[in-house]
Amino acid sequence: MWVDPEADPRNVGGSSPEGELATLTDFLTDYRLTLRMKCDGLDAEQLARRSVPPSTMSLLGLLRHLAEVERDWQNWITTGDPAPRLYGPKDSDFDGAVADAAVVAAAYTDLAREQAATDALLAGHDDLGERLGRQQIPVRELLVHRIEEYARHSGHADLLRERIDGRTGQ
Repeated sequence: MWVDPEADPRNVGGSSPEGELATLTDFLTDYRLTLRMKCDGLDAEQLARRSVPPSTMSLLGLLRHLAEVERDWQNWITTGDPAPRLYGPKDSDFDGAVADAAVVAAAYTDLAREQAATDALLAGHDDLGERLGRQQIPVRELLVHRIEEYARHSGHADLLRERIDGRTGQ
């Protein structure tokens, strides 16, 4: 097993949260944590290691991609001018995921900052049917879409990590 079930930080409290918003938030938190767990203990070369040609996917690329996606969701929520992309044109999040400790540190910093910014924009919007931003997207849809994105990429991270050192996740 990836982590002893008794020590799994995703299983704190032992019971499910009450209510739809709390449940969705709990799932998002767990998938975010799962992705970070898949990256734990790896050096810059391992994090930047690509899956199989011609794919540019790597764990580091996933961290950068999800920071970019969080920024994109912020643009959906706000009504002002959209913030620029973090890493440049399409696919730069993966293409720029190189084996450099500074790139790795920046990716973790960017992801934490963008997650916090998205969370802050959604804080106080407890009505899951409330519509936000220029496109009037319901809060529920934003939360479910974020869960879907992290869940899908956690599956990719499982395969990438297994290729690096044979570890498989639960």
